[in-house]
Amino acid sequence: MVEKPALVIAGHGTRKEEGMAAAAEFVTKVQALLPDVSVSAGYVELTPPTIDEALSAALAKMKNPRAVVVPLMVGTGGHVRMDIPEAIAEGRADSPIAQVAYTAHLGPDPRLIDRVIFRIDEARNEWAASDTTVVFVGRGALVPEANADHCRLARLIQEKAHYASIDTCYIQVVEPNLRTGLDNAKRSGARKIVVMPNFLFPGRLRDWTREISAEWQAKNPDVEVRVGEVLGPCDELAAVVVDRYLATVPDAAPVYLSGLMLNGREVLVVGAGNVAARRVRALLDVGAKVTVVSPEADPVIVAYADAGLLTWHQRRYRAGDGAGAWYILALTNDPQVNAEVVRAAEAQHTFVVRGDKAAEGSAYTPAMAHTAGLSVGVVGDRNPRRSLQVRDELFKVLSAM
Repeated sequence: MVEKPALVIAGHGTRKEEGMAAAAEFVTKVQALLPDVSVSAGYVELTPPTIDEALSAALAKMKNPRAVVVPLMVGTGGHVRMDIPEAIAEGRADSPIAQVAYTAHLGPDPRLIDRVIFRIDEARNEWAASDTTVVFVGRGALVPEANADHCRLARLIQEKAHYASIDTCYIQVVEPNLRTGLDNAKRSGARKIVVMPNFLFPGRLRDWTREISAEWQAKNPDVEVRVGEVLGPCDELAAVVVDRYLATVPDAAPVYLSGLMLNGREVLVVGAGNVAARRVRALLDVGAKVTVVSPEADPVIVAYADAGLLTWHQRRYRAGDGAGAWYILALTNDPQVNAEVVRAAEAQHTFVVRGDKAAEGSAYTPAMAHTAGLSVGVVGDRNPRRSLQVRDELFKVLSAM
């Protein structure tokens, strides 16, 4: 089995034991969703190991070192744009053959939006949504796009949850800060406020959010303030990280694409139904010397045999039929016969296509298209209909060039 790339989750890090425990729990949750993948975490600061250390360790365990780094970051700030890429470069420095993919940050995924809404509703409790003003607290960054991401996320939450209003602010770096955000909400008439920290795990930012909210509440007793919990190591967050990984490492056909030069070479086709007729037509087109073995045959194959374009043995498959063949196709409607053909082909080191159970052969038949002097083959994730659709779309594009 081909070893799958390791997954390295790149987090921020914290000195708080509660936050470190939440991060460890999260890695365990992701590992459970990817049982055949090596999952680990590294951190920008404060929590060991660093991202480069985690990546280097993951690659060192692999014969063919490959990894996917997923930034566990809500927005696209400096860590996503600079710190993590620099750590990746350091982590792969000792492995010149290593392949490392870097995915997008978490962003406004609908599942994370639902989790934020759950936390807000958990905090507001008996308050009606229409009576609740949300002060949505972001991290704050020197990268304007990261701060804009926070505002966009707030709008998406409001469109779905319909609170009285949702105001944005930041815990550090940029304005408006949390105190200003609370002042603005009160000035707009809010008397029931949920402060929602848009952070993943417990840490200093959550503590600051709670402290500042409590101080402001004490000075403004005419306003009720409740503070929501951070997202935490939830199923939704784990699913987003897993999807980031899988999008980078799709479950595609595990094949090495190559073109076969079959002109003048022997090819054996066992079975002679409709599928075999299509395959035979393509094989003859490239000059293969085709032999078909089957008690009965599709009219197309019969016609080819009558025209002397192929040899048809009108009988069941026998051991030794594939001797000397460069390529073999097992296309009968009998699984036992197909398995026998595959075993014989494997024994003589001949590539073989198995029509009923493609993964048990040693070759796949691509969905082919020919245009403008090009031959295009699509081999997908064992979904023939999807492969055909992709082939047809490629054909349209190439034909228009």
